[in-house]
Amino acid sequence: MTAQFPTEQTDSGEFQRQEDAFREWISNDGSTAYLAAADRYHLYVSLACPWASRTIIFRKLKGLEQVIGMTIVDPIRDEPGWAFRDPSGKIPPGAPFESTDPVNGFKFLSEAYKTTDPDFDERVTVPVLWDKKTKRIVNNCEDDICGMFNDVFNDFARNKDLNLFPKDIEAEHAKLSGFLYDNINNGVYRAGFATRQRPYEIACRRLFEALDQLEERLSKSRYLFRDRIVEADWRLFCTLIRFDVVYHGHFKCNLRRIVDYPNLQGYLMDLYQQPGIANTVNFDHIKRHYYMTHTQINPTRIVPIGPVLDLGKPHNHERLS
Repeated sequence: MTAQFPTEQTDSGEFQRQEDAFREWISNDGSTAYLAAADRYHLYVSLACPWASRTIIFRKLKGLEQVIGMTIVDPIRDEPGWAFRDPSGKIPPGAPFESTDPVNGFKFLSEAYKTTDPDFDERVTVPVLWDKKTKRIVNNCEDDICGMFNDVFNDFARNKDLNLFPKDIEAEHAKLSGFLYDNINNGVYRAGFATRQRPYEIACRRLFEALDQLEERLSKSRYLFRDRIVEADWRLFCTLIRFDVVYHGHFKCNLRRIVDYPNLQGYLMDLYQQPGIANTVNFDHIKRHYYMTHTQINPTRIVPIGPVLDLGKPHNHERLS
């Protein structure tokens, strides 16, 4: 199989994700070049991308919608990359279109990267946190962006008391987040983008071993850390919500579905039903992105009509509180 991203593929067929290129930090004490402020920063995201979705959720939960603007790219990433065109699908890739970027009038997110670093020649990714004052990318790492939304923008947040990185579980939280990233968040990609049988099987088995462990953990606890929702929960949610829809079939992660795990499914529904979260999930964008963008995996670009999901029904997972 041809690699989806040739520069991120080993000779043995393993997918190795590139490092995030921009890791500047915003401060609220003047210790960095970027000062936290209302209406200075803008978030570029895709509703299809799990990494970007976590920043959307943090922005929503902290109540930063009026502080940090947000623009959603078209879910179809074609040869020029993520595009600022009507994301409804009415404008086909390659056709002329009007920019939907209200900040710079860019047509493609790659323009933001080239404006920041004219020599940038790697894969253009979301999310992107843009500084309207200096006209450059501050950060394109979702881990950093979520941390900044939680901490340095807290003075501007509606929900100041919400802390998604509690200090009393900091070490255990970091360890679990690393486990989730290695085996689940990035694990589905390591399975789906593998170009040889052995690395696919290794990644897929590790993924389901991790899901089995979480199923056991969530048989005794409503959330990953008992009764409170923290960053790791939303990290896991962003993969689980896409699992049965795209990862199970498209990425061949098909030993089991999430719906086959009673505790993981109840947990997923519990998080989905938290106030405001359902509005951050768009299954149309998710399916169109994966099935139409990854032509090496799905050359016909046919988007399946299923599965049928009912994530709003009672889940009874609160019994574990």
